[in-house]
Amino acid sequence: MLTEERHNYILTQLKQRGLVKSQDLINNLNCSESTIRRDLALLEAAGELTRIHGGAKRTYHLDEELTAHEKTSKNIQEKKAIAELAASFIEENDTIFLDAGTTTLYLIPFLKNKNIRVVTNGIQQATLLSELQIKTILLGGEIKTTTKAIIGTVSNNQLNDYRFNKSFLGINGIDSEFGFTTPDIEEAAVKRQAHLHSSKTYFLADQTKFDKVSFAKVCELEDAIIVTDTIDHTVYQSYFDQTTIKEAKK
Repeated sequence: MLTEERHNYILTQLKQRGLVKSQDLINNLNCSESTIRRDLALLEAAGELTRIHGGAKRTYHLDEELTAHEKTSKNIQEKKAIAELAASFIEENDTIFLDAGTTTLYLIPFLKNKNIRVVTNGIQQATLLSELQIKTILLGGEIKTTTKAIIGTVSNNQLNDYRFNKSFLGINGIDSEFGFTTPDIEEAAVKRQAHLHSSKTYFLADQTKFDKVSFAKVCELEDAIIVTDTIDHTVYQSYFDQTTIKEAKK
């Protein structure tokens, strides 16, 4: 087996399990102890793992949050495709929550002429929704200047009183072990409240969000549905088979 193939196997095992044992790698890859030792050393030097006695554990890096302007200029076509798919899950008379993620902005044009009610914590989202004459409730609270999201105790207290057919949320990190995560505690709290009060939760995420971990957890991977532009993620394949693909075929 080529070095690159061994490294890919080791990293895949780490993503799935968080920990690998050297003896298991020797047996499964049919190679020597010295080869595995060298592979783990190279991957550690590249920042991909941390060696421990008898094996290695996964290394991950917390991503820094971009501003709303920086997010909006990235992966525009992918976000539009994801938004169009997400909008297809919204039915007449639904009450939905739409958060302040940049991908959710691209969903709004697809809501034109739909008889729905929308609750949002996004200032830009509320403006676009009102221009389409969609019944909209904008949460109160503190404005986070970098993302134009409304956050804090006031908004969370409001969400306690609401119930939704569906929530559509942006997310910074999707990981098989750590679930859905985002950099800011306050934004995570709003997303979590919306998720807990929704019959279904959809996370809108392009391929750059996978295998990423941010500071604050929103919920587990199995608790929600991912709407994405690709399913070329081996670790998440079975999850997509049960969710996004199933939903898209309805």
